[in-house]
Amino acid sequence: MRRLNRKKTLNLMKELDAFPKVPESYVETSASGGTVSLIAFTTIAFLTIMEFTVYRDTWMKYEYEVDKDFTSKLRINIDITVAMRCQYVGADVLDLAETMVASADGLIYEPVIFDLSPQQKEWQRMLQLIQSRLQEEHSLQDVIFKSAFKSASTALPPREDNSLQSPDACRIHGHLYVNKVAGNFHITVGKAIPHPRGHAHLAALVSHESYNFSHRIDHLSFGELIPGIINPLDGTEKIASDHNEMFQYFITVVPTKLHTYKISAETHQFSVTERERVINHAAGSHGVSGIFMKYDISSLMVTVTEEHMPFWQFLVRLCGIIGGIFSTTGILHGFGRFVAEVIFCRFRLGSYRSTSVPLPDGHTSNHLPLITDNSTH
Repeated sequence: MRRLNRKKTLNLMKELDAFPKVPESYVETSASGGTVSLIAFTTIAFLTIMEFTVYRDTWMKYEYEVDKDFTSKLRINIDITVAMRCQYVGADVLDLAETMVASADGLIYEPVIFDLSPQQKEWQRMLQLIQSRLQEEHSLQDVIFKSAFKSASTALPPREDNSLQSPDACRIHGHLYVNKVAGNFHITVGKAIPHPRGHAHLAALVSHESYNFSHRIDHLSFGELIPGIINPLDGTEKIASDHNEMFQYFITVVPTKLHTYKISAETHQFSVTERERVINHAAGSHGVSGIFMKYDISSLMVTVTEEHMPFWQFLVRLCGIIGGIFSTTGILHGFGRFVAEVIFCRFRLGSYRSTSVPLPDGHTSNHLPLITDNSTH
């Protein structure tokens, strides 16, 4: 009984076979079929390699939502060098809520030499080249996101030469925590002092001849500090053409959550518009000499996620490539053989010319004579 049931099961499985086997005696090979098969196998191998390359690659997915976090503080990371001595300049933040954040809360004033060393100039030139490429090809930002923490630090390299020149500039670097509202970070003449209606700077003791707001922005970012991320103002250098000159940067900050296979961080992207003008009250150009960065916080938050093709999708695409190429090449090969047979068949029929056969009644017949076995003798 067991053998009988086993035979019935095997017979049933044979009937369900969707891949019937053709005897080798029924299979006919040809040179054209071998050529098409070779082309098909080569195409399959090439597309399989390309598909595997796509499978290994990742891409960035952008999602937008309303930022509902209004209570947390916003961190501003600053590294700016001004071509004035540290005792002549002061930096602070004043937001729309009339809240003043003094630079003493987290900024360091370091006397330095404004001119860069050869190695530092090379670093700045490379950074400016990257910035110009980023403005032309925005897709490079995805590459920077994916390579965060893997790239070298974007900070200015330390000075390698032991210059005997006395410091003529002030490097203001560090970070500040401010409210998540629009504000104004500025560097101007004199130290900042609190005021009931805002704030003021002690600029009376500094002569106008010593004003020089030529500056270099080595780094400016908002949010968590992520090594390897290049921000729009990194490497910017401005040279003042007049003592009383104002440099303005209008910044729009967008909260950003970054999730890659390497890091997960909350940072901020920003766009910037620049403007500079000479202060001349007689000509109607009013204002205060200095560097002013007016920032505004966007109400939208961007979530950037690094995604990867699922393995099952890779298998489906791979099966589609193999099956599609086999089916397509088979159809093309069959169609080619059909066309060739039709052409050759017409050529052979045209080679037989019609002959005239005389009949006993004087008529002629243009039909081909019937070939019989007796006619061959």
